[in-house]
Amino acid sequence: MQANANKQSPFLIKAPLILIGLYLFFYFLFLLKEILVPFAFAGLIAILLNPLCNRLERLRIPKVWAISLSLLLAALVLAGLFYFLSAQISQFGELIPTLKTRSQELMGELQQWVALKLGISMEKQTDMLHKLTDNGQQYLGHTLGSIFGVLGVFFLLPVYTFLLLLYKNQLVNFIYESFGSEHKEHVQDVLQSTKGAIQSYIAGLLIETAIIAVLNSIALLILGVKYAILLGTIGAILNLIPYIGGLIAIALPVMIATVTNDNFTTPLLIVGVYLLIQFIDNHLIVPKVVASKVSINALISIVVVLMGGALWGVSGMFLSIPFVAILKIIFDHIDGLKPWGKLLGDNNPGNLIKSNHKKE
Repeated sequence: MQANANKQSPFLIKAPLILIGLYLFFYFLFLLKEILVPFAFAGLIAILLNPLCNRLERLRIPKVWAISLSLLLAALVLAGLFYFLSAQISQFGELIPTLKTRSQELMGELQQWVALKLGISMEKQTDMLHKLTDNGQQYLGHTLGSIFGVLGVFFLLPVYTFLLLLYKNQLVNFIYESFGSEHKEHVQDVLQSTKGAIQSYIAGLLIETAIIAVLNSIALLILGVKYAILLGTIGAILNLIPYIGGLIAIALPVMIATVTNDNFTTPLLIVGVYLLIQFIDNHLIVPKVVASKVSINALISIVVVLMGGALWGVSGMFLSIPFVAILKIIFDHIDGLKPWGKLLGDNNPGNLIKSNHKKE
């Protein structure tokens, strides 16, 4: 009995320590989000721009100038995108009074239908709407705060990205020295494989976003939805947030079409077309463009997106999937952590069971 108690005591001691450590880790991540969020975005951008910097350096351009030119090119691409969408954004502001009037008409018709069919009085519906409006304003304020936090990130992004690219050799040498000279070859192999996979993954996400933006915009233009390019591009960006972003991406054009049209045919067609685009994205674009070896299963995707949103708001929702994908890449290259990589992956459990059965 005493021997069994001694065997169980280490686990009983380790489990609370692990939970306390995890709590403190996430608590510090929450406290330092103003510093860590721009640093995390800068890390992804630095990884993406690193091949361009290396190519410019091979052309005998000084390192500082190579980094500056890479950042300038990235800034020009973003500026071109914002300029392209700015005209539609300004026109969208002109439609707001019309949208408000039409929304009030539709809401009045809906309230009358509810009072007639469900027996809920207009006064009770009004009270319920006021409560929902108050909660919605609080959530909107939190969301806008997160969005302004994201905008604030852009002032620090160039500085962080520049410094990460400038001191990348020191950071790599620090990793080598941390693991010792006897593990240098293995660490080098892990770093090279991880860097290449991350670069291809992030580049694949950008290409996927561009393709989805084009498909969304074409579909909305054919259906005659106003601000099709703006809504299509926003939907493609939201598509980076698994499942949750896709639902919001569908809701936005449906809402605009419902308010600006007298029939419900167009909103239904939008839902159908967007579901078709989602099917094409999941079964054709993602397997071909985004590296399948870093695909994350649906359960993990939903959990980490919700955790990222609770931890860092909108920024956390966007960052959660790329960073879990990076963790999966690292896990897949380290023998002791490969089971965790399989847990995060999107392998079909049925296929795994069949393959294991055949081996036996």
